[in-house]
Amino acid sequence: MSDKVLRGCLRKMAIEPAANVQLPVNYALRAGAQQLALNDKLGQPLTLEWRGAIACTHCGRATKKSFAQGYCYPCFKRLAQCDTCIMKPETCHFFQGTCREPEWAKQHCFQPHIVYLANSSGVKVGITRKTQMPTRWLDQGAIQALPILEVDTRQQAGFVEVLFKEQVSDRTNWRAMLKGEVEPLDLKAERDRLFNQLESGLNQLKAEHGDDAIRLLEASAHTFTYPVSDFPRKVVSHNFDKNPRVEGVLQGLKGQYLILDSGVINLRKFTGYEIEVS
Repeated sequence: MSDKVLRGCLRKMAIEPAANVQLPVNYALRAGAQQLALNDKLGQPLTLEWRGAIACTHCGRATKKSFAQGYCYPCFKRLAQCDTCIMKPETCHFFQGTCREPEWAKQHCFQPHIVYLANSSGVKVGITRKTQMPTRWLDQGAIQALPILEVDTRQQAGFVEVLFKEQVSDRTNWRAMLKGEVEPLDLKAERDRLFNQLESGLNQLKAEHGDDAIRLLEASAHTFTYPVSDFPRKVVSHNFDKNPRVEGVLQGLKGQYLILDSGVINLRKFTGYEIEVS
C-alpha cells in the first residue's frame, strides 16, 4: 500500500451486494470524490488520520462540530432531513404547514415506504423508502431482512412501526452485531407471529388510513454475508475526536464499521471529517 491512498472528507461507505448471495457484500471507503475498495484489504494494515477539518455534507462550509452525522449547525436547524420527525416519522407536521422544506418532503416522505423485519442482533422492526432497499439493511449490518408491509407515506410507516414496537425492538445491539453473535432466524415465522398479535392494531390503522394505504407483502427474505476474517471478542471503539489517528490491521467490515485488530470505528458517525488514508 502506498504512503497515501486517498484524502478527503468522509462519506458513509458504499456497500453493494455481491452477484452471488453466498459471497460477502462489497465495501468501498469514500473520501471526497475518491474511493478505496476494502474487501481485498482484509489482513492488511490500514491507517486513517483526521486532519482536523470538518465540512458540512450539505453546504460544504467548514464547521468545528458535526451535527446529525455530517451537518453544520445552520443546516442542522434548517433542513427537513435533520428535523426530529425523520427519527420519529409518526410526528410528521407537514399538514400543519410547519415542514421545513415542503418540496423535499414531497420527494422523500410522500413516497412508498417499506416496513421490514431484520436480523442484525436479533429480530427488529424498521422502515425505509422503497428505493433504499437493500442499502438500509446493509448499513445496519443485517444478516437477514424481510419486507412485510408497504405504505404510501413515511408518516404511515411511522405509525406502523410504533405499533410493532409494542412487541419487538427497533434498535440494533451494535456490539453483538460486531461480535458476530447473531443466529439466523425464521423471519417469516416472526412476521406471522407479529401479524397475529397485532391484528387489531393493524386493522385500526387501515380503518384510519384506508385498506389500500397499508398493504401486506409476500416477499422473499434476503440474506447477506459480510467480509469479516475475525470478529472481536471485546468491542473497543475508536473516536477521531479523542484520537485523530486510527490504525490497525483490517479484520472486517460490517454495517458502517471498520473492524481493526485495534478496535472498531463507525465511519458514518464521522461524515464530513477530512481524513487521510494510508
